[in-house]
Amino acid sequence: MPAANPYPLTGHVPIRTHVVRADQADHRDWLREAPVCPALEKHHIAHVGVWESRGPFELSRPDQSGTFLMACLSGSGFVKADGQWRKIEASQACLLPPFVTNAMKFSGNEPWRICWVRYHESRESNPIVSSASPVLGAYDPWPVYRAIQGLHAECTGEGLPAHLHLWTELIHSHVLRFAQPHQADPRLWKLWRQVEDSLAHNWTVDELAARACVCREHLRRLCQEELGRSPMQHVTFLRMQRARDLLSTTDLKVESITREVGYQNPNTFSNTFKKWVGWRPSEHRR
Repeated sequence: MPAANPYPLTGHVPIRTHVVRADQADHRDWLREAPVCPALEKHHIAHVGVWESRGPFELSRPDQSGTFLMACLSGSGFVKADGQWRKIEASQACLLPPFVTNAMKFSGNEPWRICWVRYHESRESNPIVSSASPVLGAYDPWPVYRAIQGLHAECTGEGLPAHLHLWTELIHSHVLRFAQPHQADPRLWKLWRQVEDSLAHNWTVDELAARACVCREHLRRLCQEELGRSPMQHVTFLRMQRARDLLSTTDLKVESITREVGYQNPNTFSNTFKKWVGWRPSEHRR
């Protein structure tokens, strides 16, 4: 389970600017002076903001309680996604599902500038992350960046409710544009629906390609372009999401969940869950 201080940070503290929070419930120092915008609560957004890092740092947040979108404005850094460190550069975004470890690090010479939108979701609710959501992909960060700037300016200015509502809607819509792409290849959308319905099945790349009516290499390219994962990595992602939901919302034994999401060996399942989520299934349930 998370330690007493669940947000360890080493190195230089990033410079945070234009941070806006939904309420005053979070008492961390870096949020204490941020203006409050209750309109964010409509979409279960905990806070939004922009930061810049000019020195090496590493940050880890166990059990992040909501979907997290990070969009890179300039420079580059690394974020831990799907159990591995992934590089994120300018004009890219990374999307992390809730209740996984959120970690990032930076050690470059050029300043790393990002903007983010952090949601707060319960374990029983459906997050905005879906089977069609990418983990890492191309993204124009400037519209959501300017919307965050606009919200911050309104919060520290007149604070008109109608304007706060419009800025909040704009921010949320830009997140959905990345998290729930409507232009995704229909072959992939149909394929992942089939996989979600039969996670216990022993899926292989050849069968996935046959179901999508494409060759293996074309399926690999499609998945990398639209999801930032290989086909089998995305199968694992869907299995871990289902396992996380079952652990959170049911009393099923871990052994039963293991079989339901396609694993025969409980140790293999437990190790995979820890790699992707950040801790073991029994710890997640507690």
